[in-house]
Amino acid sequence: MHSMDCERGISPENIADLYPADDYPHGNPERHWRSYYKHVLLLAYQSCGVVYGDLSTSPLYVYKSTFAGSLRRFEDEETIFGVFSLVFWTITLIPLLKYVFIVLSADDNGEGGTFALYSLLVRHAKISLMPNQQAADEELSTYHKPGYAPQDTAILRALRRFLENHSKSRTCLLLTVLFGASLVIGDGVLTPAMSVMSSFSGLQFHSHTLTNGEVVILSCIVLVCLFTLQHWGTHRVAFLFAPVIVTWLLLLGGTGVYNIIVWNPRVFYALSPTYLVRFFMRTGREGWIALGGVLLSMTGTEAMFADLGHFTATSIRVAFVGLIYPCLVLQYMGQAAFLSKTPECDIHFIFFKSIPVQLFWPVLVVATLASIVGSQAVITATFSIVRQCMALGCFPRVKIVHTSSLIPGQIYSPEINWLLMLVCLGVTVGFRDTMLIGNAYGMACSGVMVVTTLLMTLVIIFVWQLGFIMATLFLLAFGVVEAAYLSAALMKVPQGGWLPLALSLQFVAIMYTWHYGTRLKHSFDVQNKVSLRWIHALGPSLGIVRVPGIGLIYSELASGVPAVFSHFVTNLPAFHQVLVFVCVKAVPVPHVCPEERHLVGRIGPRDFHMFRCVVRYGYKDVLGEESDFENDLVLRIAEFVHMEAADNRPSDGAASAVEGRMSVVRRPGDLARTGRLLVQEPADEESLVVRAATAATDGDKSDTLESLQAIYEAESPAGAAYGGRRQRVRFELSDLAGEHVDPEVKAELAAIVEAKHAGVAYIMGHSYIKARKSSNVFKKFTIDIAYNFLRKNSRGPAVALNIPHISLIEVGMIYYV
Repeated sequence: MHSMDCERGISPENIADLYPADDYPHGNPERHWRSYYKHVLLLAYQSCGVVYGDLSTSPLYVYKSTFAGSLRRFEDEETIFGVFSLVFWTITLIPLLKYVFIVLSADDNGEGGTFALYSLLVRHAKISLMPNQQAADEELSTYHKPGYAPQDTAILRALRRFLENHSKSRTCLLLTVLFGASLVIGDGVLTPAMSVMSSFSGLQFHSHTLTNGEVVILSCIVLVCLFTLQHWGTHRVAFLFAPVIVTWLLLLGGTGVYNIIVWNPRVFYALSPTYLVRFFMRTGREGWIALGGVLLSMTGTEAMFADLGHFTATSIRVAFVGLIYPCLVLQYMGQAAFLSKTPECDIHFIFFKSIPVQLFWPVLVVATLASIVGSQAVITATFSIVRQCMALGCFPRVKIVHTSSLIPGQIYSPEINWLLMLVCLGVTVGFRDTMLIGNAYGMACSGVMVVTTLLMTLVIIFVWQLGFIMATLFLLAFGVVEAAYLSAALMKVPQGGWLPLALSLQFVAIMYTWHYGTRLKHSFDVQNKVSLRWIHALGPSLGIVRVPGIGLIYSELASGVPAVFSHFVTNLPAFHQVLVFVCVKAVPVPHVCPEERHLVGRIGPRDFHMFRCVVRYGYKDVLGEESDFENDLVLRIAEFVHMEAADNRPSDGAASAVEGRMSVVRRPGDLARTGRLLVQEPADEESLVVRAATAATDGDKSDTLESLQAIYEAESPAGAAYGGRRQRVRFELSDLAGEHVDPEVKAELAAIVEAKHAGVAYIMGHSYIKARKSSNVFKKFTIDIAYNFLRKNSRGPAVALNIPHISLIEVGMIYYV
């Protein structure tokens, strides 16, 4: 229940929907509030293990990285207090004020992250580069927030028109989003290396005979084990995450209080921002460079927003304000108090030196576990980022495995996992020093935050519509601070800061190359689609032999007939009795409700038996591996035939020639308001019999489902994705249809049933994309070499869509773009 509640977004307003009134005494609203608070506290506890694993391990290396350079010669009480003041105001201004109180409110139907902000902007200003939007997409229940009313001021219209009319500005915005996503992927490489090596440095502090090479070997062993266990799924060990992080935070807070009391209670004075000003006045350029180390106190902050879909904004806020923030402040304050009285200590082991001797081994064990938990969360977030990029056509197709049948967000990608492991091991062995890794880590962290600030500024203008003054104040308040940290991180580019830039540029090049090739391919399809006049001129037989069966023609076109159809019939003049043009399309919303997923329409007159089905998915939706797509599609087409007849729609050629005449068709099981249900009858051990039956209808529609009877026969065991068994469906016309069904409708249903009995074939274009001879050198290299290399080394569309190989027909085509 918790995962479902998280996706809905729990609030006091909908708590009554979550807990029915019948469960509570009338006139006792306090019980509703108690249940709501319990739920929020439970989610806040769970979020500690998933969201804050990375942020909570920052005390392991912040002071070490800050004082590692030339700032070491300024190490006295005033300078140390100045560094703590910097840390305190940094985590107060950015994680607390910016993210907890502002950015978490910019959710996209409960989802967060860089792509959530981009999807909000795409829906409120037509700035998407993919030309596959339909007017019907704006009718989705998750497209606009309830009560949304755009306020088109003159300045807002001018800015929207500028972005919509200038493709370069839209390209820059997309590249900014891809760069932010690439930096998050870079975090998936740097976080495990940084956290694990920092935790193992405690062993080196305890045993001086342990060399740095041995620490690297131990870290590599743990990293290999961490990435190897990813295929088991987060849910199998997630119950350990929250207790580990909560225990770790309590240890941080407790040891921090101990160090404050024992070493230097005067550290409380450093909460004043005057110490921050005096720090820069005294240290100058060295203090500015040291910002790169202070920046590490914010690493993992972006996870609060990125993981919003698994929890709620309220629960994340409660966890941060109630536990994370005070424990981190106390720990940083305690380390500053200890360092102010022991300036001669080895700064590389400052964290473990400040721990009481009696607690060394417990803290070391919990620190190692917390580092693994933090790494696990970032790796899982990387898988989610890759999946979102794939959904928006910005990443080559890779295998996505859903490790939990209950929680869609828990996924695993073998190719990405092993790639991350190899790069992570290369970073660990190549750098061999947490200082260099920390420089790279800070660069990635500051870059992601700047991207979020830029996108939030546009969200304030276009989505929240608070005006340019508020957007400018937000940009100045946080952008200036983050720009300062970014400039300090850029100064450390030669000392390891180049790594996230290099990784990000490579990922951006891959993403944009794939998006560029996909966009050109779609444009070619649009420009070369078959004219409906040509199809109508062919007549019902389409000028070819109509063989028994259903042909599902896959295309990226949401409207029009693709060129692959004419290419097929030109070379092989025969096609199936029923043709369905299927388009699987991603829309810029996180989730599409199942009852709104399918758009079904007709192409040509009724006797052509040609339909179109657009299957819409959100960028965080799961392509159902266990769903029976063929049979579900037949039922939806039958329902569409019924709806068309009930609405008295004309089926002549002229009316059907109109593009865009499509209807949202829900599954028969979704039609609760009309009483239509799928009733599963008892079956013997070897077979299942499921019959389409109807209950009382609302009187305004004929009983279409009475005309179909589904008989499912058991098949030999299939793959594990289908639970070990897969059902074969047989449709038949029922005698219950009687005289109430229109003869033409009944004849068409009979044709569909006959075609389904004959079998279903999947027709898909096997495209080769080449640049035109007149193209420039850059385009030829991008398309002929880079894009085709990615296409050949990624999973094919048939595999990604789970199309059975035995029923697949691929039609080769060359696209000159």
